[in-house]
Amino acid sequence: MSSSVRKERPVAGVERVVLSRPERRNAQNARMLYELDEAFAGAAADPDVKVIILSGDGPDFSAGHDLSERGSTLPGSPVATLEGAFGAAGVEGRHAFECEAYLGLCRRWRSLPKPTIGQAHGRCIAGALMLLWPMDLIVAAESTTFSDPVVAFDLNGAEYFAHTWEVGARKAKEMLFTGEPLSASDAHRLGMVNHVVADAELDSFTLDLAQRIARMPAYGLRLAKASVNGSVDSQGQDAAMERAFALHIAGHANNLAQHGEIIDPAGIGRIRELSRHRQEQT
Repeated sequence: MSSSVRKERPVAGVERVVLSRPERRNAQNARMLYELDEAFAGAAADPDVKVIILSGDGPDFSAGHDLSERGSTLPGSPVATLEGAFGAAGVEGRHAFECEAYLGLCRRWRSLPKPTIGQAHGRCIAGALMLLWPMDLIVAAESTTFSDPVVAFDLNGAEYFAHTWEVGARKAKEMLFTGEPLSASDAHRLGMVNHVVADAELDSFTLDLAQRIARMPAYGLRLAKASVNGSVDSQGQDAAMERAFALHIAGHANNLAQHGEIIDPAGIGRIRELSRHRQEQT
């Protein structure tokens, strides 16, 4: 089976980790997430790597979770898991899986001991935010959009619920209530994105930023990152995320009780209708 993640070393000191399922718009299945974790862990342990860039192949950074594989968890995973009960009936198995593969891995990536940069382009939908938000910096192409339309599935939002810290409380509510995408310029204005650049300059600008960071001493970078993360933790982000995750699992339980599925199948239709409406407007 081919890998869904590719690693590159474009210049000394910088490793680029690339989501490589372009035929699925880099939609995330369990294998991709655990291969991504393996790539991050390898870069973190490599003394020759100072900065890590996360990017994606194809027209979109990521279309979020791969709903065609929503019933699967971890068969053939390349790494051992910490959670048990993945195969449990009802919502128990889904809770265990998402606790590790979504919330748990995102927390792990946020705490990598080296600077990370998310390189965003095309569409970044729902689960894509869970890959970008743990990154230390985000650079976006001008045409990039960011959205979390999963309220249509009777859920509260992506499992790594950092919305309030990323865009502010009122914009987070609008983003979730409507499912409408956020433009790169709005994301920059709200502080979610560090830089917005022309689409054709995205690769070169991000690499140049990584090289500038890589010139700094590694230990100083590690201490600075830990200090900023600690400040956010002191604001209560981690506790708020735990509460939001519990509500997310309640949404799965509701769908299971009402529809016999973890994800409400009608939600797919609602999201497609929203997408058609946007296309008509443009």
